Amino acid sequence: MSPDVDDPAVPSRTGPRPDAPARSRPGLTLLVVGSSAFLASLDLFIVNIAFPVLRVDFGANLVGLSWVLSGYTVVFAACLAPAGRLADRVGRKRLFVIGVALFAVGSAACAAAPSVGMLVAARVVQAIGAALVTPTGLALLLTAFPAQRRAFAVGVWAALGAAAGALGPPLGGLLVVASWRWVFLVNLPVCVVVLVVAPRLLRESRDASGALPDLLGALALLGGVGALAYALVEAPTAGWTDGPVLAAFVVAAALFVVLAARSRRHPAAIVDPTMLRIPTLSLSSVAMLVFSAAFAAMVFGNVMFLTGLWRDSTVVAGLEMAPGPAMVVVVAMLGSRLVQRIGPGPTAVMGALSYATGITVWVLRMTAEPDFATTMLPGQLLTGLGIGLAMPALTGVVGAVLPPDRWGAGSSMVNTTRQIGMVLGTAVIVAIYDASGGPTTLTAFRHGWTFLLCCAGLTIVCGLAVARRAGRDHDAAAQRFTGPVAAAPGRA
Repeated sequence: MSPDVDDPAVPSRTGPRPDAPARSRPGLTLLVVGSSAFLASLDLFIVNIAFPVLRVDFGANLVGLSWVLSGYTVVFAACLAPAGRLADRVGRKRLFVIGVALFAVGSAACAAAPSVGMLVAARVVQAIGAALVTPTGLALLLTAFPAQRRAFAVGVWAALGAAAGALGPPLGGLLVVASWRWVFLVNLPVCVVVLVVAPRLLRESRDASGALPDLLGALALLGGVGALAYALVEAPTAGWTDGPVLAAFVVAAALFVVLAARSRRHPAAIVDPTMLRIPTLSLSSVAMLVFSAAFAAMVFGNVMFLTGLWRDSTVVAGLEMAPGPAMVVVVAMLGSRLVQRIGPGPTAVMGALSYATGITVWVLRMTAEPDFATTMLPGQLLTGLGIGLAMPALTGVVGAVLPPDRWGAGSSMVNTTRQIGMVLGTAVIVAIYDASGGPTTLTAFRHGWTFLLCCAGLTIVCGLAVARRAGRDHDAAAQRFTGPVAAAPGRA
């Protein structure tokens, strides 16, 4: 998905591209691709608000239900990079349509799930579909728009993902009133329309010259993150020295070693070690991981706080959670412009500081007595401001330090890191609540907010380091990827 492949004005390494998407209907392409990206993001947020109802319907505990979120996110993270590389080989339109179909099948299976186990399994199918849709949709979008309008198209595409976060809680709260199953059924009409329109609207594009993705590396990533999340969730209840918990930690460590070994040798590695040698990119990946962990933990924790401690209905809780994501949508555009003016490092620091200030408001002011306007709301606006600044900044590091022909691979690495962070954040917050007696006391939530503050502090440290190194690393990366290393990207 590099410029020499996606830009029809530049010859492909495989020769002319008569099958490039038509330029005549870019607006419709944006609508089709954007609606699919919206659904993929929506299902990260709309399910949170259904947790209280799911606990009652299935009689499940918080640990088991956490996999309804983590199962989706960990599979999405593991499949994202290989999906993009596979699409380059077999066809982006083909995998996009397959991804939408899988997402629709997974959504229907979720709605019909008779147990938590079946619901988690159906969420895995959804995640595979979402992982196929995301990189293929972006590539199809880039080829549909002329170079001078691509920034606008990508901005709209990203804003739709942010809007899904804003609409998820209130929409989910309204749908749950009828049944939690409507949280998943709402996806089907959009999927059907896309499946009817996409084959006629989109035209195939591919780049068959690249290597096949490292599927074994993807499986190692999937198993490693899943085993680590399991160990973190189960340890507070079973004990840190419990046999299955220790085994999960050992399996996670072994699979991460396998992933590292394959990444050093495979020409289409899931994690490119050459990129990790660029300090700015590795630092921003660490920052993205911990900040995404804080974000996912905050969303999950707010649902538990509003419906558990304050005992709000799902409808009221969904509406109360909307201001924070709405602020993200508004600020995201400002964050992108700020990155261009002052750089990704300082912008990420500003975002993390605002986020930490919002969490501090909750620590100092939130009580067991409901008082949304003067306690929850100010913290939501500040955390939303912080997320809207930090997320685009940490993603924008890719464009700041990598040459254009590495933007696709760099973006995949950062996005995979973000998904892994969300898995671990959910696992850690569940473990914290479980160790504190469950999400029924203010003490448990204070412990959770402390974790969020630690994540924000580490993001600030990484952001300051990025600000110091960005210029030097840009020059070093340009030399690294135009020298001998670029000729053999799979070599360490």
